[in-house]
Amino acid sequence: MRAVCKRGHGPYQLNNSNSNPPISAEAADSRWSGFKYKQQVLAYLLEEQYGLCCYSEIRPDQIGLGFHIEHVENKSQNPQRTFDYHNLAASALDSESDLHTFKGRASEVFGGHALGKSDAVDIKRFVSCHHPDCRRFFAYLSDGRIVPADKLSIEDEDRALYTIGLLNLNSHFLQNLRQQWWDELQVLFEDHIDQDMSLYCLASIDLVPRGKQLSPFFSLTRTFFGDIAEEVLTQNPVDA
Repeated sequence: MRAVCKRGHGPYQLNNSNSNPPISAEAADSRWSGFKYKQQVLAYLLEEQYGLCCYSEIRPDQIGLGFHIEHVENKSQNPQRTFDYHNLAASALDSESDLHTFKGRASEVFGGHALGKSDAVDIKRFVSCHHPDCRRFFAYLSDGRIVPADKLSIEDEDRALYTIGLLNLNSHFLQNLRQQWWDELQVLFEDHIDQDMSLYCLASIDLVPRGKQLSPFFSLTRTFFGDIAEEVLTQNPVDA
């Protein structure tokens, strides 16, 4: 999970609504449903996330999917943060069209729409994309799985496992996409070795934004390239 660095406070309309926040779950649902400026908010979020899903790091636009505005602390649990820009993120799966795509496959739904995240969340255990050190909790494997990082404390390992399960980050859909990405990187890596081409340049392609967007699976790519990735990111900081 890549840490999302918040930039500013979002559009005026959101802040205006946040000046008088709802105090009940019912009011939060009603007012959010009637909020007409979601696309403006989403544009702000996607710019600071470089087009990546806040949890899975997929690029939905590249695979025919959309986004929804995710409340990191659920509206039902903390209604007063419904319009708080620092509680919002862009998560994969459009609330209407994409959920129909996964109809009958609830076990494949991930991110903010995962069944676990839709229920009550233990926010003290949950690793949020807004935590500056969230990436230290997770490791990425060549078979596409995301697992707790090595050498975590017992408490932090529990937080990592809790978050992976809550967001369904090892759904078959995501695991297959990550394995494909890893395999593609492996082929390119070996080709560059064989042809004595720059691995630094190869890593830069997917670790440095093009325009205002990053390639998918930033954290997996960072893991794959190891020290080379760290060199690239030192010279080309990406709020990472």
